[in-house]
Amino acid sequence: MDVNQPKQEHLLALKGNLFNQLMKDDPSTVKGAEALMLGEMLTLPQNFGNIFLGETFSSYISVHNDSNQVVKDILVKADLQTSSQRLNLSASTAAVAELKPDCCIDDVIHHEVKEIGTHILVCAVSYTTQAGEKMYFRKFFKFQVLKPLDVKTKFYNAESDLSSVTDEVFLEAQIQNITTSPMFMEKVSLEPSIMYNVAELNTVDSAGESESTFGSRTYLQPMDTRQYLYCLKPKQEFAEKAGVIKGVTVIGKLDIVWKTNLGERGRLQTSQLQRMAPGYGDVRLSLETIPDTVNLEEPFDITCKITNCSSERTMDLVLEMCNTNSIHWCGVSGRQLGKLHPSSSLRLALTLLSSVQGLQSVSGLRLTDTFLKRTYEYDDIAQVCVVSSKVKQES
Repeated sequence: MDVNQPKQEHLLALKGNLFNQLMKDDPSTVKGAEALMLGEMLTLPQNFGNIFLGETFSSYISVHNDSNQVVKDILVKADLQTSSQRLNLSASTAAVAELKPDCCIDDVIHHEVKEIGTHILVCAVSYTTQAGEKMYFRKFFKFQVLKPLDVKTKFYNAESDLSSVTDEVFLEAQIQNITTSPMFMEKVSLEPSIMYNVAELNTVDSAGESESTFGSRTYLQPMDTRQYLYCLKPKQEFAEKAGVIKGVTVIGKLDIVWKTNLGERGRLQTSQLQRMAPGYGDVRLSLETIPDTVNLEEPFDITCKITNCSSERTMDLVLEMCNTNSIHWCGVSGRQLGKLHPSSSLRLALTLLSSVQGLQSVSGLRLTDTFLKRTYEYDDIAQVCVVSSKVKQES
């Protein structure tokens, strides 16, 4: 098995710099993407190169008979040794009956790289000479598998108080190219868990067509970072159960597909992303309807939703309405709301008015569970803009 020795590193660096300059001067390449677009110069890598996690490692193996004798029972075996396992990559385990002088046994192996760190390709050959002597030799090829992307995620909880669905979750994914070459981002998608539906927020409508927010050229330069945004909403069957989406919940996983400058495809999937759902205690109070702007000292209506977040305990609730300096509740305080079973909800229409202009906070609601003698306070539930009736009429 013949192996070509690599050139000296300083010669490679010198030739690489000259080649890069020629690529930049080539008018057929795209400005800023010379290393990605080949232009008029089609070249092969000058050395073994880097292999990145998620790419497919491919190798051509050739066993050549350099002697003037026929050898028999040739068995070629290719193994890939990683830090955790040893994989057999040979397409066939059957021995070749004979190999004549100046003839070859060829094989192409493929492996999707799933680990980072040191990898060793071990090529072992055994054969029998004409004299009946069994011979054996091995060749080792060491290479490093590097991390191509740095992925960071952030979760944002948005309470959809003014809609018919429960809370939305926004996921921001920051993806950075930490290689030394640009890469074409073919796909970045979020595969949601069974509890959520997902909407991608990475396109805009332009002239009736959907365009990427990153433009028509979706390549990522070395060390550049791109941010992707997704909106997740609980499915209806889970949204109606208050106790289901609590604590740590599985959101889903990111699926990232890219191509390098020679069209080699790589793919990475993150592990299941998890978020800590916001805690609402035993009882949750949210607003379903509220006007944006109201008149000064004129009553307006809101609709509240009260949810028993407990999965085991029934509550007997009493509603108290406490006035503030600017907000005054209309109606009888100390209303009996009755029993509220576990994971169930009730809707409540309330009337109030504001005696102060400007942006005012709706506060002063109190819920008391008569079973446990426990009171839950709800302040700063929402905000409403209070204007003079004359201003509203003029507008």
